[in-house]
Amino acid sequence: MLFSSMTFICVFLPIVLLLYLVTKRELHNPILLFASIIFYAWGEPKYLAIMLLTIIVNYYGAIALEKFPEHKKSLLAVTIITNLGFLIYFKYFNFLIANFNNIFHLNISALDIVMPIGISFYTFQALSYVMDVYRGEVKAQKDIYKIALYICLFPQLIAGPIVKYHDVAAQIEDREVNFDKVYLGVQRFIIGLSKKVLIANTMGAIVDKIFIQDPHTFSHSIAWLGSVAYAFQLYFDFSGYSDMAIGLGLIFGFKFMENFNYPYISKSITEFWRRWHISLSTWFKQYVYIPLGGNRQGKVRTLINLSIVFLLTGIWHGAEWTFLVWGIWHGFFIVMEKLFNIKEFDLKPHTWYINALRHLYCIMVFLVGWVIFRAENMEYSWNYLMNMFGLLQLRPNEFLYTLSYYVDNIVIVTFVVAIMCCMPIFKKMLEVKGKLSQIGINLWLLILFFLSTITIASSTYNPFIYFRF
Repeated sequence: MLFSSMTFICVFLPIVLLLYLVTKRELHNPILLFASIIFYAWGEPKYLAIMLLTIIVNYYGAIALEKFPEHKKSLLAVTIITNLGFLIYFKYFNFLIANFNNIFHLNISALDIVMPIGISFYTFQALSYVMDVYRGEVKAQKDIYKIALYICLFPQLIAGPIVKYHDVAAQIEDREVNFDKVYLGVQRFIIGLSKKVLIANTMGAIVDKIFIQDPHTFSHSIAWLGSVAYAFQLYFDFSGYSDMAIGLGLIFGFKFMENFNYPYISKSITEFWRRWHISLSTWFKQYVYIPLGGNRQGKVRTLINLSIVFLLTGIWHGAEWTFLVWGIWHGFFIVMEKLFNIKEFDLKPHTWYINALRHLYCIMVFLVGWVIFRAENMEYSWNYLMNMFGLLQLRPNEFLYTLSYYVDNIVIVTFVVAIMCCMPIFKKMLEVKGKLSQIGINLWLLILFFLSTITIASSTYNPFIYFRF
């Protein structure tokens, strides 16, 4: 079930919210747990068993860590391997078979495996819990239903933010629901919904039309249009979903961490990753980078640790070489910026053109990265990038469309709005105080909600990118 579906907006959410608000506090967790199970089972009930197994493994694994401290390292290893075993089997098994076949000239048949939705996200959440218990940051939860709620809570189940257990343990035990939280949650949900439906979907329609073609058969300008449109699609799709998740969390009394902080205004790739998919980057920092030694063992080891983190970041995103190369691409620039202390320049004032050049550098790096990320394979991404930079031999006689085919007045307006929404312009508008301002904001939100729901109802194009991961 998608947040941006009429079933969720008009049926599921109103029913769950009504039950939640009219019942006693002690019933809130059971209601949310039952709703979360229905939410997940709605799309693919057969994979509910995998999530339930994840809950059981981590519930008993954490209790064993506390009960047998003399064996905690071995118990942690078994729990982590079991969690990753589920993830590797469903997400990477056929990828590994295909590559073994290519390397060793074998003919092992691929299995009929469909990846459970959200497995990358809820697996990392489960790992967060057992590692927090191992470190002694939290006590093992003795109530299995509360662990189940943490792992499968529907607002962040499918695509995050990746909520770390120590951040929400107290909220699972007790939390307050009031009008202000509900109002802010609804506001945030509508903003996220409109970002996804009105901007991301519009951009996605352009991207799909371009990336289905051979890069030899469209112009350089169309190649650049596709890369920029995909950058907007990915950002507004994923940040829109995160906004909806954070809003839903507020409605039910939870406070989730921010997942995006205007990443496209960054002036370095280091800064970009402090603003993009924050819950994932902080997860890797806390549970991989720091345990590896972080920056405490000299510069060479720091660079190695950063390289490992971004290699794993690429692998986490999917079982394709394109994701692996995308992770290495970003890791290379992170390492170079660390090596030459580029981040230290952030503390120094610069003239406008130096800032502009730094910003342009960052844009070029992530645009190239997004092409690799979007492409079906490395050959396609290479040809696409060669086209963008005028290095590919085109076949003009095979051109199907001109630039005007993709760009109409609605697309132009959407691009302008997308650029504005990449900067904290509207955020500052929402922070304006005063009754008149609040009336204007509420009216604006109602218009956005109306446009979004009308668009959903009248369109069959409503993909969600991160379902792939």
